Amino acid sequence: MTGPHVPDASGAPGPPDVAALRPRLPSPLQDVEDERFARHGVRLVLKRDDLIHPEIVGNKWRKLAPNLAAAAGRLVVTFGGAYSNHLRATAAAGRLLGLETVGVVRGQELAGRPLNASLARCAADGMRLHFTDRAAYRRKTEPETLAALLRAAGAEDAYVVPEGGSNSRAVRGCRALGEELRGRADVVAVACGTGGTLAGLAAGLGPEQRALGVAVLKGGFLAGETAALQERAFGGRRGDWWLENRFHCGGYGRTTPALEAFAQDFEERHGLPVERLYVAKMLSGLLTLTEEGVFPRGTTLAAVVTGRPFT
Repeated sequence: MTGPHVPDASGAPGPPDVAALRPRLPSPLQDVEDERFARHGVRLVLKRDDLIHPEIVGNKWRKLAPNLAAAAGRLVVTFGGAYSNHLRATAAAGRLLGLETVGVVRGQELAGRPLNASLARCAADGMRLHFTDRAAYRRKTEPETLAALLRAAGAEDAYVVPEGGSNSRAVRGCRALGEELRGRADVVAVACGTGGTLAGLAAGLGPEQRALGVAVLKGGFLAGETAALQERAFGGRRGDWWLENRFHCGGYGRTTPALEAFAQDFEERHGLPVERLYVAKMLSGLLTLTEEGVFPRGTTLAAVVTGRPFT
């Protein structure tokens, strides 16, 4: 593979130049005329992070860019399920930047099956897939288990990016999202899988702004995860943020007929393709909270569109 790299002083290839991929930053802010919000005195705007890059979209760009720079041309290993947006984004980035990538995939039973469309895209982008049993996958953050997984994948010297891309570098990268929204909204909402985007977003907002994370998986653990990420990235809690845990529709990867109907209606109203597993849950949750009177009249509510439907 070849890709854009910046030579070091000796002339050898250095860290990949992620700026050469020409991200659209800051991402645009789009007003949305929606009477369901307007009747409660709430102005809805969309932070179109899905338009940052055609292949590495939304919060995936903000998380991956600092980690790929830190990888400095080394093999990159990361983790995800069979339909992981993060795996696809990492594979695409590897192809574009000339980096070798390995995806450790949850579910040993998948190894003997035809690849689904998501994993097939990863493979087409050059990612080497390594399937592992679910018990080991759950323990992947334990040093001994991680070392064993890397050995099994032939990637002992790799740069490791955690599942979902959320680590201190990613959190600091997502701080720019909040900085781009300073003075533009009273409340900024984002869908949360691992808490990294929320952790960075909240740190970047101004003191008069609040960040809201809408959890897309059940368990109620994201508040602790987000606080821990801020601790590691900034040395303590930053910003005014809170989490809503009511809108996961039964867990990660799950939807309901009501959510599907909401997403289709939103698409028809506003001409915006709505990704179902994250963005639809957030937007639906925001409408429920608006109808419950959570946001005072006069609130400008920004919803971060972190991705788009996979096709």
